[in-house]
Amino acid sequence: MSNKYILAIDQSTSGTKAMLFDQEGILIARSDLPHDQLISDKGWVEHNPNQIYQNTIEVVKAVVMQAKVDKDTIIGVGISNQRETAVVWDKTTGMPVYNAIVWQCARGAEICNNIAAAGHSEMIKSHTGLHLSPYFSAAKISWVLQNVEGLTDKLENNEICGGTMDSYLVFRLTKGKYFKTDYSNASRTQMFGISTLQWDEEVCKLFGIPTKMLAEVSYSDAFYGETDFEGFFNKKLPIHAVLGDSHGALFGQGCLEEGMIKSTYGTGSSIMMNIGQKPVLSKKGVVTSLAWGINGEVNYVLEGNINYSGAVLKWLVEDVGLINSAKESETLSKSANKEDKTYLVPAFSGLGAPYWDSSAKAALCGMTRTTGKAEIVKAALECIAYQITDIVKVMSEEAGVAIGELRVDGGPTKNSYLMQFQSDMLDIPVQVPNMEELSGIGAGYLAGIVLGLYEKNAIFDSIKRSKYEPSMIDTRRDELYQGWKEAVKSVIHDK
Repeated sequence: MSNKYILAIDQSTSGTKAMLFDQEGILIARSDLPHDQLISDKGWVEHNPNQIYQNTIEVVKAVVMQAKVDKDTIIGVGISNQRETAVVWDKTTGMPVYNAIVWQCARGAEICNNIAAAGHSEMIKSHTGLHLSPYFSAAKISWVLQNVEGLTDKLENNEICGGTMDSYLVFRLTKGKYFKTDYSNASRTQMFGISTLQWDEEVCKLFGIPTKMLAEVSYSDAFYGETDFEGFFNKKLPIHAVLGDSHGALFGQGCLEEGMIKSTYGTGSSIMMNIGQKPVLSKKGVVTSLAWGINGEVNYVLEGNINYSGAVLKWLVEDVGLINSAKESETLSKSANKEDKTYLVPAFSGLGAPYWDSSAKAALCGMTRTTGKAEIVKAALECIAYQITDIVKVMSEEAGVAIGELRVDGGPTKNSYLMQFQSDMLDIPVQVPNMEELSGIGAGYLAGIVLGLYEKNAIFDSIKRSKYEPSMIDTRRDELYQGWKEAVKSVIHDK
């Protein structure tokens, strides 16, 4: 019997990847293409949706050619995607009416401010689980509808589609036959009722967005149509999994049970905890979303997002010049004076969860005459672990669940000093997988499970993990963490 393969597409902020997994769940080939980051003089951030679609076709072709497998042995497709980024397109032609507005872009701030001034913030949070913010898709789509000419008649005639990148790719790949999104992506738009599990008419009306222009919301393991990737395949492949990237990483990490938690260390960090089949609305600074809908059931998550994690190391290299590469931070931190009490609070663009103070400014606190380069680098590395500790503690309290371990992914997880310090601060084991690209793995594995290639629980055994165990004494841990809290307090306004 010939081998069978699963194709996964991870459409991320910086580029698009295609990955091919064999019937053991092992990644056998990968192809990447970056797309342009279109940044205006106002700081607005956009992507060209047509470029992203073309890159998707190209990376799929490249990964199949690289792997040198028979096209007919590839049995299905899973998609993971950058979340919150929004695009509006013509239903007839499939062409965008404007560039995709990226999750980083805050141009919808005035729209959100007006809604807040009218007193709707708490209602929106109670309905959607999310703080009213231009970060999410609703304000971005609203901005397009208000600012792009010629859309009024098209909108009235139901000729316009709007949504996240997954729904755009599904639409284009299926030649307009399928206009669908999944629960995980819908829950990050700020338009989806997390309890009702449908588009929220009241919230959509506040943003001026007709629900008829939004995608059908489906389970993450549903059928999303078929595609031959512009004629590259001899037969059409079924798209059988769609997940937002952080949700894909949660699934790829095998965090399928209540209380399991993962942290992705990227430019920023997404900490996500599976809280089971009932939503818990946070009162302490994290948000509630849907993890996914699988096999007819939905799971919820608590999520906290940090603005600066891996970006702190980039700052050390590119802006301060203290180190030549992020890799140097490990060696320097290990050589630093362990008794130095320097803290870096990386509020370069304010503080995210759980503090939510956009006016906070970054600060180095607690330096003495003996503080040197190594100690400052150590403080920068440790601030990543402190921020994640803040969020994990909040999630544990709000969910009423004791957390047994943290599963992690992303480039900075290769730093042994950071991973050991993270384990010490949380006083729980930290598990690091031997495979990268957990978002694509999650989408690929889910598609493979649906198509009968993988067994749901056994497939995660293909991911080998290294483990860091806590070794710090309690009094030392408490002293260091209290110092961090004091440092944060020094930069927060009116808190």
